[in-house]
Amino acid sequence: MTAGTVVLLRHARTAYNASLRLQGQIDIPLDEVGRWQAAEGGAALASSHRATRIVSSDLGRAVETASAYADALGGAPVVTDERLRERGFGAWEGLTGAELRERWPEEYAAWRLGAEPAGAGAETKAEVARRVAESVAEHAADLDDDATLVVVSHGAAISLAVTALLGLDPSTWRGLAGMHNVHWSHLHRAGEGAVPAWRLVAHNVGAGYPLDRWQAGPDWNLEPGPKSA
Repeated sequence: MTAGTVVLLRHARTAYNASLRLQGQIDIPLDEVGRWQAAEGGAALASSHRATRIVSSDLGRAVETASAYADALGGAPVVTDERLRERGFGAWEGLTGAELRERWPEEYAAWRLGAEPAGAGAETKAEVARRVAESVAEHAADLDDDATLVVVSHGAAISLAVTALLGLDPSTWRGLAGMHNVHWSHLHRAGEGAVPAWRLVAHNVGAGYPLDRWQAGPDWNLEPGPKSA
């Protein structure tokens, strides 16, 4: 047996997201906008996917997001698994793109084109994909085929894991766009013996807000200027 549906949810916004800093495995909490996003996005996800099991990265920003979704379901339990952490970026963590470009110009340029971040002490893409995909498979394995597993993780970790679950090489294939905060990917289990074992049904789905309003948070209507309907 294995779960028929897997939903991978990215955590809500942090101060590092807002300032465009590379977070990696630095453990920082959600900011005010992030807490609002977690509540709104959790409610939206609960309206379309009711988890049989919720598993989260053990980093605080993911646990907070998972808890908001669990609350929207009426208080479902959340299990943590450190294998669902974000990709570790070593010496690059906490820095902005401009800082990386200044300190590691050649390495940064190569990374932006898809290479590994040489010299930073980062995990490889294959390593991250392997640990996250293994976690997903293990947590799905003992669920019924009509069950839904919701996994709360991080942007790079989710993209790499989805790539691996689709039978593609995470070291070279870069066909998935990055995910916004509290947006999710939806995978459905393929038929017995099918290759790959999973099919991507939807990617980067969220609560339905225009992106500028989503990033502005609960005080969006207090900002000057015209508002969209």
